[in-house]
Amino acid sequence: MTDAGSRSHGGAGLDYLARRHPHAPRPWIDLSTGINPFPYPCDGLAPADWTALPSPAAEAACRAALAACLGAVPDHVLLLPGSQAAISLLPSRLPRGTVHVAEPTYNEHAASWRLAGHAVSPITATEAEASTADVLVLTNPNNPDGAVVARERVLAIARERTAAGRWLVVDEAFADLVPALSVADACEGLNLVVLRSFGKFFGLAGLRLGAAVAPPGLRDGLASAIGPWAVSGPALAIGARAYADIGWQRRTRAVLAAEMARLRAELAPAMTILGGTDLFVMGACDGAASLFEHLARGGVHVRRFRRNPRWLRFGLPPDVDAAARLRALLASWTGP
Repeated sequence: MTDAGSRSHGGAGLDYLARRHPHAPRPWIDLSTGINPFPYPCDGLAPADWTALPSPAAEAACRAALAACLGAVPDHVLLLPGSQAAISLLPSRLPRGTVHVAEPTYNEHAASWRLAGHAVSPITATEAEASTADVLVLTNPNNPDGAVVARERVLAIARERTAAGRWLVVDEAFADLVPALSVADACEGLNLVVLRSFGKFFGLAGLRLGAAVAPPGLRDGLASAIGPWAVSGPALAIGARAYADIGWQRRTRAVLAAEMARLRAELAPAMTILGGTDLFVMGACDGAASLFEHLARGGVHVRRFRRNPRWLRFGLPPDVDAAARLRALLASWTGP
């Protein structure tokens, strides 16, 4: 996704805005990242989770819990310190060739393939099925617009590409919201790689946990590249617990859906809603730059995009006070 640069979202963006607006109300409300503001509880860790090197047993337990959650084969699953690690490593594990990235999506996909020497071209989501590139990268659900491709369609693309000796990479960073979309259970016999994020749905981005699900040969190559002890003991312990907690996952989906319905209703008077998921919503308005600055003066950080200056993306407020501040700022904005 081409956005306003490295300062557009997350901690770096928030630090930049805080310097620009030193008199904004505190604490800042960061709605730029699309991370669940109601995180999975991470208390009750054993001292050894912090003090000892991560054990093979802990890694196996977390991997098994994720595989069971996804319906995947455990031997296809590689745990990583965030899905960004897979985005960075994967291009070096496949032969150099042509790569199509369905955009708009994360900037890091195209950048990583280019850095590894591949010839990268952007395509639209509607052009993806006809791609003849050696590698096709899809994000499903997509970021920033939330567009989805049905599971059966993704599997058909994977089968067609495998028959032609090509690869399909599916970034499922937000698929925990819609489990039926996932193809992580289908890597057997296919040239298919699925990237999974933990921090977004479970709300613990600082934990740095993610996974790649891939055929064993490629999975083993990625494991060799990442090296030993790649995932911390606390991440393995919390991940194993969270992946197995199906009840929490179901309740959280219901909570996020209700909160997002409320946010969309509050944003609708100010902008045209273009899409999203239950963790973020993207809208467009002619005064997007003005609204962004108005929100920043009020201590609220949202995401903007260089690709289209009319776009803004909002995550969910973390509590009633944050929701009230956002609501008041939207009501007080007078337009461009």
